[in-house]
Amino acid sequence: MRKMLAMFPGQGSQSIGMAKELLEQFPATRVLFEEAEDATRLPIRQFCNEGPEDILQLTANQQPCVLTVSVAMWRVLQNEAHFAPKIFAGHSLGEYSALVASEKLTLWDAVLLVKLRGEAMQLAVPEGKGAMAAVLGAQEKLLVETCKAVSENSNGTVEVVNFNSPTQHIISGSKKEVLHAIDLLAEKKIRAKILPVSAPFHSSLMTPAKVKMAPLLSDIALKDSQLAVIANLTGSIEQPYKIELLIEQIDHPVLWTKTMETALEQECESFVEVGPGTILASLAKRWLPSTISFLNCSKLRETVAALQAQATKKHHSH
Repeated sequence: MRKMLAMFPGQGSQSIGMAKELLEQFPATRVLFEEAEDATRLPIRQFCNEGPEDILQLTANQQPCVLTVSVAMWRVLQNEAHFAPKIFAGHSLGEYSALVASEKLTLWDAVLLVKLRGEAMQLAVPEGKGAMAAVLGAQEKLLVETCKAVSENSNGTVEVVNFNSPTQHIISGSKKEVLHAIDLLAEKKIRAKILPVSAPFHSSLMTPAKVKMAPLLSDIALKDSQLAVIANLTGSIEQPYKIELLIEQIDHPVLWTKTMETALEQECESFVEVGPGTILASLAKRWLPSTISFLNCSKLRETVAALQAQATKKHHSH
């Protein structure tokens, strides 16, 4: 039997119109959007489908929108294709979607928490003071050392905050220090590009956001489900999953490369990206073994059909 991983994207996967096809082709998902809108008091469908871009991009809007679309897509795969993976993971914000899908967190709690998380992150660092950049093709060790050297010789900080694949990393921190690190990397012929984000996520500059979110998260009772979640903080399966993992995640790096390695160790052969965009599947495809099959939800009807076909094949081979 093929083992499957359900993986959920984070910020940056959104686009205007991302809930349109979903709501039109699978009208049963409307109830879920209504629940998310009641919990957050945000016009989530309007933001998802009409924007405007700058409103959707605001962290406190973007996080609930991406989460709601991801969970709605998950429900479609579950109901239409009987998609029932045993292992779940989510990139940053996506970890909340993974917790809803693995039945550890309710949609109501998750969508409200990510709205508050987005607000806290936005307030932690004044606009324009922080920055993030994607770095391509750098050795992990060299990159960590470069950031450390820049931070030690300045008043600010720059840190590696997303270990996305062996050749793709994200650095984050004070704007001046991030730009300085980019210059040093350019001297070594390493490419880096500033990301269009409003705050230096996952860096130690996010500690005020963690302090603000800690009591809110501590109040949440997680449900004990047998489904496994690989946590960003450790890159390992955490069973039972503890709320501290979400608290610490705010100002710690996302260990995504290790997350993918853990899924391989668990013998997952099919990686399904559940949410808007195709970022996670394209990242993983570049370095994971070619025997792995990848699916994303950019064409939801096709994904449902592909999963149904896999299930039928499995049924006949028994």
